[in-house]
Amino acid sequence: MSLADRIWYGRGVLPWLAAAPLLPLSGLFSALAARRRARLQGSASAPPVPVIIVGGISVGGAGKTPLCVAVLRHLAARGLRPGLISRGYHGHSKGYPLEVTQSTLARECGDEPLLIKRALCDRALVAVDPVRPRGAAFLHRLGAQVIVADDGLQHYALARDLEIAVVDGERLLGNGHCLPAGPLREGPSRLLEVDLLVANGGYYPGATLMELRPGRPRPLGSTA
Repeated sequence: MSLADRIWYGRGVLPWLAAAPLLPLSGLFSALAARRRARLQGSASAPPVPVIIVGGISVGGAGKTPLCVAVLRHLAARGLRPGLISRGYHGHSKGYPLEVTQSTLARECGDEPLLIKRALCDRALVAVDPVRPRGAAFLHRLGAQVIVADDGLQHYALARDLEIAVVDGERLLGNGHCLPAGPLREGPSRLLEVDLLVANGGYYPGATLMELRPGRPRPLGSTA
């Protein structure tokens, strides 16, 4: 466990004492985040198709990517042509937006978009673009009838019709503070605004429960 994790998720006096000096910075972070949200929402845009946001308020993994796969499968099973837009963290492309195919290299698009594309194959379009509205418009031009944004809760420049927030059901919200004193990108009250709250692997008040189950192993490089 990293030092940050021990401070953010630890219990007792020592984690509290370690976080306390950072609380003024957390207040500043929260104020700047609120100001940024108001500015971006004032000019938010999206293509003329439904946009579903899957995100969270905590840094780190909480199960957003598996939930995106489940949402895309649900949409495809109902005869829709869904598209997923992702930032493509750790990927570096010569140009954006970038359509992700099963043969795209992870170093170009990031590992999670490639994982999602290989999980859905031709049932869903996948694109990466650090500018989410531009990437969403690109997916619409490719034929997407509904767009899912992975880790898009704080990308307020992209207008949305439905927000789904995922919470780690075991670690919850840690000490409940925003960065850097805690693990949150927005305050806990943000969860009261979303349309659906999902708890992964545990319990959170008012949340729908989600449980990840391991699938069969397969060789690296397989698209099966």
